[in-house]
Amino acid sequence: MADVAEATSPRALRQDAAQNRKRLLAAARELLAEQGFEVTLDDIARHAGLGVGTAYRRFANKGELLNAIFAEQTAELAALADAALEDPDPWRGLVDYLEQSLALQLRDRSLAQIVSGDRVSVGQHDWNREVMAPKNRAIIARAREGGALRPDVEGTDLTFIQVGLNAIMARSRNAQPDLYRRYLHLLLDGLRTGPRSALPVAALTSDQTHVVMGPATPTVARG
Repeated sequence: MADVAEATSPRALRQDAAQNRKRLLAAARELLAEQGFEVTLDDIARHAGLGVGTAYRRFANKGELLNAIFAEQTAELAALADAALEDPDPWRGLVDYLEQSLALQLRDRSLAQIVSGDRVSVGQHDWNREVMAPKNRAIIARAREGGALRPDVEGTDLTFIQVGLNAIMARSRNAQPDLYRRYLHLLLDGLRTGPRSALPVAALTSDQTHVVMGPATPTVARG
């Protein structure tokens, strides 16, 4: 009887609810990373191994769950920007920020959609304006004042660089997932005042380009 009483105690129920919430958030991040915002709350519940009713007890709707995921994603992006601002080398901080931010977006389709403004809520838009925009301006200002960056580059350029590279990423994700890094470094060389760097990814062949730009993007071998 004691075991039954313990299992149905308010504390046990609270622990169970908290665990289910964690399972739903983990499942949501996995599905959103793979598929983007097209997934449903029912899909997430199934992926978590939970009933749909349990999902709706933890989150009133998909939007509420997405807000919880967004809180995690923004913390990760903000941490990358803060690390860039703390790097003693402003240029290295800028490069690392773009490399790591874009790598995060490659792994998470939903985050890439938010950064590109494709699926952004009012709250997410406000966060970009009030939190990330000042960090972007500070990253650029440090690199510019340190003499590593051409003087006409602005913080908003970081936004549009990521939007443009996200378009390449979205198109080549299945066939050549790291292709965007070639164009990132071409862009970086256009921003800097110092020597040019070696490009980290080779150009695609004509045949590979046709595969990437075609109506479907199956996985192809780099040749």
